[in-house]
Amino acid sequence: MQQLHSDIAAPYLPARHSPSAVCQAATLVAQHTNVDVSMIFHARRCRINTARARQLAMYLAHVVLGESLTDIGLAFGRDRTTVSYACNLIEDMRDDVEFDREVTDLEMRLQTMVGLANG
Repeated sequence: MQQLHSDIAAPYLPARHSPSAVCQAATLVAQHTNVDVSMIFHARRCRINTARARQLAMYLAHVVLGESLTDIGLAFGRDRTTVSYACNLIEDMRDDVEFDREVTDLEMRLQTMVGLANG
């Protein structure tokens, strides 16, 4: 299963992490939201829950992994302005206490996953 995820983002090599790190963010979000990870990388806009999962994965890749908006856009097949919009949207949504808790939990889990992979 991890091989499939790497293949999806493989043409795009983020500057700071391996493609698998961005895939880890997408996989974590996919598991959390029950959205197939291939749909998160899908070229089409998809349904709102899929789009929201993609936006959250982009946000985590930027905030937790420190990837540039351009590199995230390349990994997800989107423009950097789309990634910027996604990050701003998720940041605004964090005004909701419950959503903020969920995102904080995902941030900590991703930091642990990436730390274990690098450590």
